[in-house]
Amino acid sequence: MKKARKQRHEFGYAGYFQSLNPVAIINHCSKLQFHFQPTAASIAREKKTVSKPKHIVLTSHPHRSGTKPHPIHWGEIDPLKRGPVIGSLSKSSHRNAIGTHSGSYSVYRALAVASGALQADHRPDFTNTSPAAHIGPHPSWGDRDLIVSLDPFGGLVSEIYTSFLQQGYDIRPTIAVTKAHINMPELQDAIAKGRVQIDGKIVKAGGNLAVTKIAIDPVWYLPGIARRIGAQESVLRRVLFEETGGMFSDLVTRPDLHVFLPPIGGTTVYIIGDVANISDSDKQLAVRVHDECNGSDVFSSDICT
Repeated sequence: MKKARKQRHEFGYAGYFQSLNPVAIINHCSKLQFHFQPTAASIAREKKTVSKPKHIVLTSHPHRSGTKPHPIHWGEIDPLKRGPVIGSLSKSSHRNAIGTHSGSYSVYRALAVASGALQADHRPDFTNTSPAAHIGPHPSWGDRDLIVSLDPFGGLVSEIYTSFLQQGYDIRPTIAVTKAHINMPELQDAIAKGRVQIDGKIVKAGGNLAVTKIAIDPVWYLPGIARRIGAQESVLRRVLFEETGGMFSDLVTRPDLHVFLPPIGGTTVYIIGDVANISDSDKQLAVRVHDECNGSDVFSSDICT
């Protein structure tokens, strides 16, 4: 020990460590206590790091926590009686739906949270996001068997459920309605040949189409979906759980939750003309249902990806 202290005195710790073999270094370091002064960069990284939960909750069960989420009465024409669809993750006791909002993007959201780029409890600001066109309500919104794969009130969250939002409920919209313009090369050719006239209202001077664009995230009412495919709800729940690799355990442990937010792509609707004509039985409508192909539709190729 006297020799070691003499070496440390003569050479300092750096030279002393260089004079030792690896085993001696390990044995010696185990007896030392190091104190580091944190830098601004290390503090920033620490703040950026996602806090780890104490334990992982693999599933939930009805009434296990003693709290009962706000019920969803699917098919109620009054949205307040129907209740909001809450699939956000900020407070588990408020959740009344299986899955999560924007399910098809949940993996990307997880990457953002894990990297520290997004706070796990982040709540978006929905100021000035009211629908650009008024739609409904229509009688079909009050029939639990007619609409089973979307929430008809999903675009009116910030208007209808203000009281819930003020109480701290994290409610997200599942429908967005905006105004847009579409530029179609084929339409330009039709205008040039006189088959389509520029009216300045629907067909603009530059050849663009003025449309109302609606983006819809899927919201499944499981009893209604089961009836559509001719299956029992319990069978549908079990198969959904199995075929997604056990992704949503609440499908089999929470029979009290009947609304599911599946992690699949949504639907886009383009309305050309007056939106009010949709419910006018005296108006003749043309509807084209199309399953998008990125190859031909987006990149104008002659193959389908």
